[in-house]
Amino acid sequence: MRLYNTLTRQKEEFIPLNPGEVKMYSCGPTVYNYFHIGNARPFIVFDTLRRYFEYQGYKVAFVQNFTDIDDKMINKANAEGVTVKELADKFIEEYFKDADALGIKRATYHPKATENIDAIIQMIQKLQEKGYAYNVDGDVYFATKNFEEYGKLSHQPLEELESGARVDVSEAKKDPMDFALWKAQKPGEPAWESPWGLGRPGWHIECSAMASKYLGETIDIHSGGQDLIFPHHENEIAQSECAHCAPFARYWLHNGYINVDNRKMSKSLGNFFTVRDVLKKFNAEVIRFFMLSAHYRTPINFSQELVEQAKSGLDRLYNTIYNLEFLLESAKDGNESEDVAKMIKERKNSFIEAMDDDLNTALAISVLFDLSKDINTNIGADDTKGTIKAAIDTMKELGGILGLLQKEKENSLDDEIEVLIEKRQQARKNKDFALADEIRDKLKAQGIILEDTPTGVKWRKE
Repeated sequence: MRLYNTLTRQKEEFIPLNPGEVKMYSCGPTVYNYFHIGNARPFIVFDTLRRYFEYQGYKVAFVQNFTDIDDKMINKANAEGVTVKELADKFIEEYFKDADALGIKRATYHPKATENIDAIIQMIQKLQEKGYAYNVDGDVYFATKNFEEYGKLSHQPLEELESGARVDVSEAKKDPMDFALWKAQKPGEPAWESPWGLGRPGWHIECSAMASKYLGETIDIHSGGQDLIFPHHENEIAQSECAHCAPFARYWLHNGYINVDNRKMSKSLGNFFTVRDVLKKFNAEVIRFFMLSAHYRTPINFSQELVEQAKSGLDRLYNTIYNLEFLLESAKDGNESEDVAKMIKERKNSFIEAMDDDLNTALAISVLFDLSKDINTNIGADDTKGTIKAAIDTMKELGGILGLLQKEKENSLDDEIEVLIEKRQQARKNKDFALADEIRDKLKAQGIILEDTPTGVKWRKE
């Protein structure tokens, strides 16, 4: 497998530190609100990468953190008249509801910043002992100019970063590019005991501390959205490599931005949507399918029209599976045919090649459509159970890598609809085709599509 490494700006063969194992860290949400569709993309993409590694037989240790203390958390808690912990607990629970709906597997570890204060303090102490951090009245800063490689992830020298960056202004800092590792307590803020007095961790240090605590000083993959390259991931590298004198992450993966209706997503533009909002209009699996229909590094445009197209595409794939399941009910016994076995093997190889090429889910999905077309063209009522079952299993196997195509058909119909289908069948037997067509149209108006086949009537929801 080859992955595009932001650190080297090229595709590289993926070779894990330990054979058969993958250590992944992916930045999670700050839990002060429902997560938005921009957040959903990295959550879905890197969940898919994790699924693919597991499919290939790797043992994956996957960490996704929760930032449960920062300025946004404090401000929102104060506005709502609750504690920061109450706010965090609420939105962690809500995160899991939306993530579960999107088919995002639970991480191996979901650490919270507030539950890892000791590890954070220990790392800051190491940095201070080695001359990379300094204390000013209880605020501890990282001295970026003491780390010669600062800027290597964003591929810009420190001087250019300094001139173009939005940085926190503080008279206490020795240099504008220095960033906070520990913040002294302000009145009314949550705080923890530390060698520098009461305070709380800065944002960047929590990921470095938790990655090393749960995965070790050097990990295989660190991932997140493109917006995190600078300063968050740049600062993580600086902290981790200065503290441990070892490479932090060997592969850095970043997904592209999401626009909404061809404009940057922004609350001020009124095109900012949480996943909770979107799930009121669209099926969660359709959203996942939509997100994976483009290569993860390319920008993606979110619009109702494009999501509707994704729904139609996903329905086509499901209909292939449901048609096969219908055929299976009356198929004759027998093994898989050689021709179908060969066709399935070729498509499966193409799917794997796509996924091995920097997680090209867009190409992998196109292979699924090719497989669907092959199945619809070459498999029919005369085929054996072995042939039909092999096709079903392959569609679900490859779809499962993407977190798709695992739903069973809804076989429960309202009594009224069942009666109508039976009435239509009787009308056809009586050659009352006008009544049969009238019933068919009535069912279609209710979103039930009937298909007459040599082996009986098939139905599906539109």
